[in-house]
Amino acid sequence: MDIKEIVQSVFDRTKGIEDKGKLASYIPELKNVDPDSFGVHISTTNHLNFGVGNYHDKFSIQSIVKVLSLAMAYSLLGEDLWHRVKVEPSGTAFNSLVQLEVENGIPRNPFINAGALVVTDVLLSNLNNPQQDFLDFLKNLSKSNSIAYSNKITASEKKVGYRNAALCNFLKSFHNIDNDPTDVLDFYYKMCSIEMSCEELSQLFLFLANGGCTLHKNSRIITRSQTKRINALMQTCGFYDESGDFAFRVGLPGKSGVGGGIVAVHPKEYAIAVWSPPLNQKGNSYKGMRFLEEFTTRTELSIF
Repeated sequence: MDIKEIVQSVFDRTKGIEDKGKLASYIPELKNVDPDSFGVHISTTNHLNFGVGNYHDKFSIQSIVKVLSLAMAYSLLGEDLWHRVKVEPSGTAFNSLVQLEVENGIPRNPFINAGALVVTDVLLSNLNNPQQDFLDFLKNLSKSNSIAYSNKITASEKKVGYRNAALCNFLKSFHNIDNDPTDVLDFYYKMCSIEMSCEELSQLFLFLANGGCTLHKNSRIITRSQTKRINALMQTCGFYDESGDFAFRVGLPGKSGVGGGIVAVHPKEYAIAVWSPPLNQKGNSYKGMRFLEEFTTRTELSIF
């Protein structure tokens, strides 16, 4: 099988379809990206690296960062983390308040916004210099030293973050936030603002295809058991109320972001990142979903 040829072929086919998605509108800065941008990069555990399209261009990874903040918090807190956040699919929108009240302030999983805010709170409580320590964590995972926060996107998110503020204060009222909600929100927006390229993302996420170890440094980040659990969470919860559809069509653990990025992992095989900014009605990249569905169908390289 020629993986490069299949990636190129599926990319060309997907690029030509009508894009029925729309740019994220509720974060002002994300409306400024080129809607025609489209990039793909695959990194494999046997050291194949291949990209097409805008795979070098950096974009705001948004909620994809929730996998990485979870990995860091899990490495610090271990199984105690699950006393504060559950591991079940939500079946509701990523920023829903309703479920949180019914379940007494324990978020259904770490990828909905409420769960990610709890994870952010854990990092604030356990890191000496949270912003720098988290950035260093990402650089250790990656081959790149250019990963950085975007002050413009941070400010843009903060300006319209009313629902996240409501979620964080609601969590605080249930005693599931230890730090000042303002500090939690500031750090959360900062993490979501991180910009990476498809190439950087696919190479960085290889640790989840490699049993919790970085491939380029052979450095253990999390245990094999923790890796299995994070991959399971991506499979069941990584696309919020479209997680079942992604599993059905693509068959890989993955995570999306409203910046138009999707990263997916095949344990022991590869990590692949796709970026196309227009989003479908569920808030996931329209062309990204289409590309990954055809890619795993053509290669038969899914976990099912």
